[in-house]
Amino acid sequence: MPANTPLVTIENFHMEFGGTTVIDDLSFTINRGETFGLLGSNGSGKTTTIRALLGIYQPTAGKLLIDDKEYTVDSGVKLGYLPEERGLYKKETVMTVMNYFGRLKGMSKHDAEAWSLQYLERVGLSDKAKTRLDKLSGGQQQKIQLGVTIMNDPELLILDEPTKGFDPINRRLLMNIIEEHQQAGATVIFVTHQMEEVERLCDRIILLKDGGASAYGTVAEVKKNFNGASLDDIFVTIYGDKSTTEDKE
Repeated sequence: MPANTPLVTIENFHMEFGGTTVIDDLSFTINRGETFGLLGSNGSGKTTTIRALLGIYQPTAGKLLIDDKEYTVDSGVKLGYLPEERGLYKKETVMTVMNYFGRLKGMSKHDAEAWSLQYLERVGLSDKAKTRLDKLSGGQQQKIQLGVTIMNDPELLILDEPTKGFDPINRRLLMNIIEEHQQAGATVIFVTHQMEEVERLCDRIILLKDGGASAYGTVAEVKKNFNGASLDDIFVTIYGDKSTTEDKE
């Protein structure tokens, strides 16, 4: 496919819950091979948009398409989703969980095991292969969750706060892993409150507020529209103190 061909298209998306409008006529595209920052304060509509895109929510109106189709698990798109609310089988061992998800993604038992062992070595958890998930720290579990997400080289990665709670060393490690998938041609939807991560990774961004777009374009374009302000300052200008409120997405 040529560059700048949309992989994700969201068109006139409207979402209501119990008569309350959460998303109001939202439209944007995400191009193949780009890393796209889906940004906003808590409650701005990021998680709602992702869940509707993946078919978890039924939109009130509008179209949400991946590769020109509504997403289903058998639609042919190789997708990896790292939700902010992590979810693994914590009573099972690390290798059991990783092998299970590898098989779900179509890998052979041998390939899933080989990939998992290599990944665990990469993230410093090779000695935890036979350890139950609930015996790991939160950060270690998060590394396993990321590994499950990127297994089998998805063409579309949706990463919701992937480095949340990580120290600088582990944050850098995970950022490097994400960059490797970028360079291999993956399309990445990146949700984060860390503006330095946005500066490092994102080609274009959208900043949602109250279910609509307050800014949309390349990082440079958004900065130019706010008189050259930093992304941190732009975030504060748009959202004020709202980012400290309880997440209602």
